[in-house]
Amino acid sequence: MMLGFGLAFAAVVVAFAGRALIKGRQPQWVLLLAGLVMLAMAGLLGSSVSLDESTGWKGFDLFALVVESLRSKAGGIGVMIMVIAGFVAYMEHMGATESLVSLAMRPIEVLKRTPNLAAVLVLPLGQLLSLCVPSAAGLGLLMIASVHPILLRIGLAPVASVSIITLCTCFDMGPASANTARAAELLGMDNVTYFLEHQLLLAGSFTLIIMAIVYVQLRLRPGAMGGTTRKETKAAGDAPMHYALLPILPLILLIAFSEFVQPKSHPIVLDTSSAMLISLAVAVGVHAASGATVKTIEAGVKACWLGMGRAFSGIVTLIVAADIFAQGLIQLGLVEGLLELGDGLGSGAMAILFIFVALIFLGSILMGSGNATFFAFGPLVPGIANSLGIPGIRMLLPMQLASSMGRAASPIAGVVIATAEIAGVEPIAVARRNAVPMGVAVIIMIIVETAWR
Repeated sequence: MMLGFGLAFAAVVVAFAGRALIKGRQPQWVLLLAGLVMLAMAGLLGSSVSLDESTGWKGFDLFALVVESLRSKAGGIGVMIMVIAGFVAYMEHMGATESLVSLAMRPIEVLKRTPNLAAVLVLPLGQLLSLCVPSAAGLGLLMIASVHPILLRIGLAPVASVSIITLCTCFDMGPASANTARAAELLGMDNVTYFLEHQLLLAGSFTLIIMAIVYVQLRLRPGAMGGTTRKETKAAGDAPMHYALLPILPLILLIAFSEFVQPKSHPIVLDTSSAMLISLAVAVGVHAASGATVKTIEAGVKACWLGMGRAFSGIVTLIVAADIFAQGLIQLGLVEGLLELGDGLGSGAMAILFIFVALIFLGSILMGSGNATFFAFGPLVPGIANSLGIPGIRMLLPMQLASSMGRAASPIAGVVIATAEIAGVEPIAVARRNAVPMGVAVIIMIIVETAWR
């Protein structure tokens, strides 16, 4: 009886939170407020929050939980996310990211006579770039500046071009990804192991299928002239081309100095934050050696600090709010309810997997953020997987990938809004065009994951 009331109350709160997010309210305060309301109701129902040290009163414990979460997230995964954001900001300041995109997209220029093939090739090339440019909006804007004019010249309509560009961010993969870091942390493994042994295999196994679906869905055809963009974009590739190696350097370091490559007797293993800082130091040196003035380098370092600050205010605070939201769901009995639902459906683990992947995918569409949904529901998975007697990776991996796939089909996602605005098309048109291939891809992913393991 109490479990049913708790779940019903949680459903009402989640519905109100979803409505607020659809209206464009800030995800941080919506998730935080919803979490606190659910925790307060859980306290009235006899539950209590899990704290290292209670204040002695349940009312104060709610705020003590927020402080504890902030200390934990900001000092752990938060530091890594901020370092990554700072490195990305310096790469953009010195033009290294533009050089990388310009170099990677040169094959598209060669294939002007085969526009369909050129358009499809953007997808794997863009996904490779996303390993080094973890910001979906950042990568999308760079590709709008460099790839979008090419796709228009070969005959694509603007909405088709923007759709392809946003789909390049549909797989949130790589050691530099915040979702990768969080998933690896929840599974108790390092980022590189999670990426190479699990993430890359599952995403790579159905990437070609998704490409084929997109190819048919967008009805690409030579001669379908695309028109012009509403805004002029800066031409990519103005920076020296050897800068293109710098965004890739952290990935090279993480793989080269990992347990896969190093001898087991005396390994030299780098974590993500250290690899990013080393790469940042190398970038500053290369920037200076290439003739940059002290003033320019100082401006780049300032951009780095500002990037770290934006990551804290945008991502780390979102992680904390999502953590409180997840705690509220747990205290109101979501885990027990899902387990009972899975048993009722007669297929336990498979039913729970479908439910959670669907929640993540739809939540990302509603919130416009893959981070928000994954950080909210991800912490629930290890306990549920343990109760079901299955490895946590089996549930967490498809959920993590589904979070970024839903983002690509959201009309309020930053990458969709930014790229659509510059291209002069409606975000809802881009999202509608991406919804079918992403929805089918989610189903394929679950089928592949089930057959694989």
